[in-house]
Amino acid sequence: MKTQTVSTPPKTRSRGVHAARARVAFFFLLPALLAIALTAGYPLFKTFQYSFTDALITDPSSAKPIGLGNFWYTNEKGVELGLLQDPKWWGAVRSTFTFTFLSVGLEFVLGMVIALVLNSEFKGRSFLRTALLVPWAIPTVVSAQMWSFMYNDSFGLLGTHLGAVLADADKTLWAIIAVDVWKTTPFMALMLIAGLSIIPADLYEAADVDGASKWTQFWRITLPLLRPAILVAVVFRALDALRVFDVMNVMLGPNRASELSMTAYARLHMIDNQLLGYGSAVAVMIFLIILAFTVLYVASLRVRFD
Repeated sequence: MKTQTVSTPPKTRSRGVHAARARVAFFFLLPALLAIALTAGYPLFKTFQYSFTDALITDPSSAKPIGLGNFWYTNEKGVELGLLQDPKWWGAVRSTFTFTFLSVGLEFVLGMVIALVLNSEFKGRSFLRTALLVPWAIPTVVSAQMWSFMYNDSFGLLGTHLGAVLADADKTLWAIIAVDVWKTTPFMALMLIAGLSIIPADLYEAADVDGASKWTQFWRITLPLLRPAILVAVVFRALDALRVFDVMNVMLGPNRASELSMTAYARLHMIDNQLLGYGSAVAVMIFLIILAFTVLYVASLRVRFD
């Protein structure tokens, strides 16, 4: 009697291997997921919870639920007290997005130029790459105070020529954007250098043989192959810029910083005004804005982090 052997289809075996790998990966990720749930999930839950109460930071236990009162509320005299009715909040949102788009855009352009230069072969390249890290290595509070002195119109290196830029409402945001570009362009450049280093050199050699100019090579080879690194670097910097706080708080003080930064606005109401419920509502709005931005960015541009 002839015995017939039944073999497992390749696709079924492949799915089984992938499922086994997924289970092992989940097992190794489980401690990290639990740590994130405890350190980030619980504070986030409490922030959402306080945002629907009239809690004060001096006595959170006496908080009473007020529904959406922190977000939208008009009292019997017609005074609008809700967060979404506050023009200062929307001014902070507008300034934060302006700061984000301008600073990240300038950092990307300058970072690309620096990355292309430092990716080429020349004497002293290693030293320049190391020196590039100096602004990034300085703590933000220190660099913000240093630039605040430089902008001083009495004795500052720049302020004596430019005037009181930090006191001029039309120039303040540009002055802070310049500080942010100076500090974080090295980060953008290093991210792009990492992406440039994995582009095969033989592509450029073949383009040289075909007579393609350096400009054509940049648009047809460098930019398309660098796209994953660009998208990741830009989203990291954009998320960081949307949460800008320290540089504005140091250079402008809490009150003026709250007019330009969403996080400084939250800090002013939560800490200085001791309104834990209202400050939590601001924090919730910041979380939702950044979440929406991230989802739209990743989905529309199909960003991959692998």
